[in-house]
Amino acid sequence: MADARNAGGVQSVERVFDLLSIITASGGESSLSELAARAGLPLPTIHRLLRTLVPLGYVRQLPNRSYALGPGLIRLGNAAGLQLGTHAQPVLQELVDELGESANLAVLDGRMVVYVGQAQSSHSMRMFTEVGRRAHMHDTGVGKAILATLPEEQVVSIVTSMGLPTPTEKSLGTVEELLADLERIRERGYAVDDEEQEIGVRCFSVALPQAPTPTAISVSGPTSRVDWEFGERAVPLLQRAAQQLSVQLSRAG
Repeated sequence: MADARNAGGVQSVERVFDLLSIITASGGESSLSELAARAGLPLPTIHRLLRTLVPLGYVRQLPNRSYALGPGLIRLGNAAGLQLGTHAQPVLQELVDELGESANLAVLDGRMVVYVGQAQSSHSMRMFTEVGRRAHMHDTGVGKAILATLPEEQVVSIVTSMGLPTPTEKSLGTVEELLADLERIRERGYAVDDEEQEIGVRCFSVALPQAPTPTAISVSGPTSRVDWEFGERAVPLLQRAAQQLSVQLSRAG
């Protein structure tokens, strides 16, 4: 990872972010030798960088001598998520204005999703989802939209560790059911939470293409208003919004 560089960048900073990315991609834990091999750097260099990151709380050493992401990143991640939600607010509000239902933005947070942005419907019956709430991935529209963009082994790892609770009779309760649903999502280009998290509530969701972190946008509301005809109108608008946000994030990056 260390060979493709921005000519104006600071090498040590680039290497630090390489290490954090490698640990993340490895499922949250990497040994010193694994980090050196994947980063293409000598062990002394890796060790020197880790000696800086560990006291700052951005990396922690586990009892088995491997390294994991540290709690210092949580504060940064929360702040970045809130800023992302603020950045997306005009796009979310436009969806509400066009469709009349609540719109949400969520990102992958470890092995769950966290809602980082929202524009509320003016209807008296609204979704109970709020900014900052974390939720399982297999029974939410945003969660399934994100899962459909991940490798199957990562999907299985997530749901195996978190379990597959079934809050309603329509929730997916097995890995096989989930994988089959994710295949349908990839084929049609959007996810549906069809009363899987809450009876009487339906959600349509689309993942942001090429987002810097796995992200999805959704519209949701009561099934009496959010029916399949609504979905036919909503999906193209969601796809447009997802593309718009993806371009904005790329420019910001």
